[in-house]
Amino acid sequence: MTAAAATADRTALFRRAAGRFPTGVTVVTTLADGEPYGMTANAFMTLSLDPLLVAVGIGHRARAHGHVLRSGRFAVTVLADHQEPTARRFADPARPVGEAAFTADPWTKGPASGCPVLSDGAAWFDCAVRAAHPVGDHTLVVGRVETFGLLDTARPLLFVNSDFAVPGPAPTLGAHPPSRPASLGARS
Repeated sequence: MTAAAATADRTALFRRAAGRFPTGVTVVTTLADGEPYGMTANAFMTLSLDPLLVAVGIGHRARAHGHVLRSGRFAVTVLADHQEPTARRFADPARPVGEAAFTADPWTKGPASGCPVLSDGAAWFDCAVRAAHPVGDHTLVVGRVETFGLLDTARPLLFVNSDFAVPGPAPTLGAHPPSRPASLGARS
């Protein structure tokens, strides 16, 4: 076996092993020169409650990579169970750029950043870049959450074993109704 084949086998096995860990699916957006940009990301996590921080891994070759770092702001929409087509569209390298990429999805501007928040999602976070750490072939972007909210009672979309999935019953929101970006949501 050649060194290249061994590396390819190891990479494929790593992907399969990592695929056993279910993740949520998000669309990360930003604005650059007034144009919106978005990408599907499942490398998203909350980091801190005090202060409110989230992190997202953005591949160095992703269109949004440089735009997020230059603009210093981004929004994250947690996709709902019915948004697999949205996830696939924002993951497609052949998707249109700028505003044309958003024509199939209703969206509104995040109240703090102005970055697109997809209105049909399950939740949203509107962030300012606090730190960026190049790590391997990605940059781990840490965002200070400036506003956030719930959008719908739909179940979140998951990604596991290289495929989309939906969890059990939809969560109940109790006395906390969804907060759309237009209503400013919760402030940190």
